[in-house]
Amino acid sequence: MMRISFVIATGVFSVSLLSGAAMAEQNSAMMNAYQARMLIQDFTQRLQGELKGAMKDGGPVAAVAICKDKAPGIADSLSQQSGWQIGRTSLKPRNVERNSPDLWEQRVLRQFEDRARIGENPNTITYAEVVEESGGRSYRFMKAIPTAEVCLACHGKKINPEIAAALDAAYPQDQARGYEAGDLRGAFSLKKPL
Repeated sequence: MMRISFVIATGVFSVSLLSGAAMAEQNSAMMNAYQARMLIQDFTQRLQGELKGAMKDGGPVAAVAICKDKAPGIADSLSQQSGWQIGRTSLKPRNVERNSPDLWEQRVLRQFEDRARIGENPNTITYAEVVEESGGRSYRFMKAIPTAEVCLACHGKKINPEIAAALDAAYPQDQARGYEAGDLRGAFSLKKPL
């Protein structure tokens, strides 16, 4: 990258000129971030539709079954359609086998907690990076998942005993409880091979 500084009557300005390769890499990163955001939006809309139907038909206990059975299927379907690996993760996962964070995700989740602690809105916290892994380079993207008021029925500090029993049966190693509205609960995690 070349940096050029120049003076205009009101001050000194600096302009960065990107090489063709750097510009292509920047455009690729922007496109990947856009795709990741669209996939998260699609995943969220599909899961929310399923959850709303379950809540209407059987309340929060029925929603537990949707999260256990349908959410992984939605992620897998979107992954197959898009070529991205799509999932959710947390430092306190509900589904320990499927959603435990890898080392990179752990680092990013801790960074998210730090960013939220100093006042950044969890609704807007994201992070992206190109990572060298044993299988090659990957573009990785994470977006924070804040705890909404509606989430507290299954993720809050005071969970109805009937719901708690359904959670215990579905997720024997559940760690995803004790949250308050606005807390950072986890993140969407996406990966695309480059």
